[in-house]
Amino acid sequence: MGVRMRAASVLSFALILLAGLAKADQAPPKSACANPDALGVSRTLEIGAAGGLHIGQKTYPQTLALADREVVLTFDDGPLPGLTTKVLDALAAECVRATFFVIGRNAEANPAIVKRAALAGHTIGHHTWSHPARTLRGLTPAAAIADIARGMDATQRAAGPGPLAADHPVVPFFRFPGFADTPETLAWLDSHGVAVFGADLWASDWLPQTPEAQLDLTMKRLEARGGGILLLHDIHAQTVAMLPMLLRRLKQRGFRIVHLTPGAARPALKEPPKGWKSETGDFLERYMPRTRPAAERPGVMRAKGG
Repeated sequence: MGVRMRAASVLSFALILLAGLAKADQAPPKSACANPDALGVSRTLEIGAAGGLHIGQKTYPQTLALADREVVLTFDDGPLPGLTTKVLDALAAECVRATFFVIGRNAEANPAIVKRAALAGHTIGHHTWSHPARTLRGLTPAAAIADIARGMDATQRAAGPGPLAADHPVVPFFRFPGFADTPETLAWLDSHGVAVFGADLWASDWLPQTPEAQLDLTMKRLEARGGGILLLHDIHAQTVAMLPMLLRRLKQRGFRIVHLTPGAARPALKEPPKGWKSETGDFLERYMPRTRPAAERPGVMRAKGG
């Protein structure tokens, strides 16, 4: 199954890949930031996924080989009016760029926000069409792949088409809802050159907490790990309220922002620590096992009447 893309448009393509104009590992020009005290972006790292790339040690053994106290900011589940827009305001105030893993139906409903994010230099990744309640593991492989492809198509149209092959997303970054991958969906993404992102740490912002408590928890985890790929959600008011405080605290504590953009070269990777185990994998296997035909499931009887 391919992801349908429209004809190339130089202007629209600029909206998507403005973040990728800088060379890998180069910081954006200082003149691009009007705030001399801003956190800013320390460097830009290009990500190529030829042959398959699965990163983020909450789920996968490998992750990006970031330096100590380097952080990649990622946001899931948007865009939503009034929330994602405030996230973009906070990032702009600190001259910071992030990666947004966008739900296709939200992108289709709010294309202006997606375009604003792309124009500001943020990277627009993909997060399925519908973010199924039981994750993609609750769907058949064909239905799961169709949901991924539909989401890519919707997000692509919202942000603007590009000149890559018709069955490839312009920004080949994807994150599974709930980190719930399957062999079939991973194989499909690998065959299309799409990098699959997990996370190295998160703010647990799906749990109700005050912005101050969420800030303390996030910083505690960042300090303990020394940085990494951080997962946040731009659909939660508590995260939106926390973000300006987080960006200031990161600067105060000497953390640096790394911005990710699509590229051709495979990035340097960090191997897992001794005794590594997939935290999300254990949880998912227990509570959200992969869907299989009823005849293949132990102890499951076929319903009468088919």
